[in-house]
Amino acid sequence: MRSPLRVVSLVPSVTETLLSWGIEPVACTRFCEQPNINNVGGSKDPDLDAIEGLNPDLVVVDREENRLEDYQSLIGRGIDVEALHVACIGDVDPEMRRLATRLGVDWSQALTPQRPRREVKAFVPIWRRPWMTVGADTYGASLLSHLGIDVLFSDMDDPYPTIGEQQLADTEIDVVLAPTEPYPFSERHIGMLKSIAPAVLVDGQDLFWWGTRTSAAIDRLDQHLTAAIDGG
Repeated sequence: MRSPLRVVSLVPSVTETLLSWGIEPVACTRFCEQPNINNVGGSKDPDLDAIEGLNPDLVVVDREENRLEDYQSLIGRGIDVEALHVACIGDVDPEMRRLATRLGVDWSQALTPQRPRREVKAFVPIWRRPWMTVGADTYGASLLSHLGIDVLFSDMDDPYPTIGEQQLADTEIDVVLAPTEPYPFSERHIGMLKSIAPAVLVDGQDLFWWGTRTSAAIDRLDQHLTAAIDGG
């Protein structure tokens, strides 16, 4: 490989992780919040010609964040692609370790032990009109479970199930945990959400972005939930 490495990141949390490792990608997505880095489109609609034109040493994708057809197209163009798969917090360490090894970086991160069960049933909307939430085998549901939260509908096979209004009305919900992304829930939505159950905003990046932020994100969310739900 040439030095420095020419890496394209098509995953916002990977872009953040690479920068924390001292590796600035030659390109990333428009969702990576890095205006000083060239962007090559979105995670679901990357400009493959632009990526190829950058002559990267490595393109990093995620099996959930990115589309299989884009991965296959990049491979077909002879581009080296590292496909990560983080479906729970237990996947973070081995996947980051694998990426770190590819890039010659040392990786080490210790997570806060799992919290005792809080006896709180939470609805976690990630979209509205229609309502969507986190289901089985998703990082967000895994993280909240690690923090002792019972995530409603996380037993459904669909990783991001659509929930009808009547289904919500028929479900016992203790709290609505409204992430600030992917749907941009904010304080102006709290009144509407409180018609379902007591509502708390949570940092969407801490809930859904993984990598070098994971350990600190768990601690921040734990403190936030303790104050907002447990009253501590």
